[in-house]
Amino acid sequence: MAVNERLKEYIEGSILPQYEDFDAGHRVDHALAVISKSMELAENFDVDIDMVYAVAACHDLGLCFGRDGHELSSGRLMRRDAALREFFTAEQIETMAQAVEDHRASSKHEPRSIYGLIVSEADRQLDPMTVLRRTVQYGLANYPELDEAGQIERAHSHVAEKYGEGGYLKLRLASAQNAAALAEIRRLLANRGEFDEICRSFMKK
Repeated sequence: MAVNERLKEYIEGSILPQYEDFDAGHRVDHALAVISKSMELAENFDVDIDMVYAVAACHDLGLCFGRDGHELSSGRLMRRDAALREFFTAEQIETMAQAVEDHRASSKHEPRSIYGLIVSEADRQLDPMTVLRRTVQYGLANYPELDEAGQIERAHSHVAEKYGEGGYLKLRLASAQNAAALAEIRRLLANRGEFDEICRSFMKK
């Protein structure tokens, strides 16, 4: 399945460059990673590949209005994007807008369509070292008053709340790669010596 070339040109020329203004964890490389993973997951389902591509490309655009509620802002931006109407029907655009609204890990409800399930799974950042590095970096930037022990404790608490047993991150399609990565994160959470040492290494960089 190949993405419509004109759609690809529009996304690459007008959508992806917007990610350069976002935080380090949500730049163009993140959008491209979500696109790549979404396309891979889509091979297992009977879906419109252009819709999968557009949802993945637009899923975090709402960050331009701030992190809180960015998934809802992303949905509004998709609905307002006149250029997308050249490629999709009004019904398809609504389905895609709902998909980006449903993608966030902290969402309390299941995605309303397969497109939401795909982007939700693709957006899960589960590489253990990346998770710990980004968590430490966020703590250093936003809680500078904490000493080393405090930063590590905050990191462990956050990772456990999100990725631990009973955490709010849910793997709704449970791809083998993501399931294995989540198991490794949980192993690190249980091994405080190894977890703390990894966090210290990121604090020195």
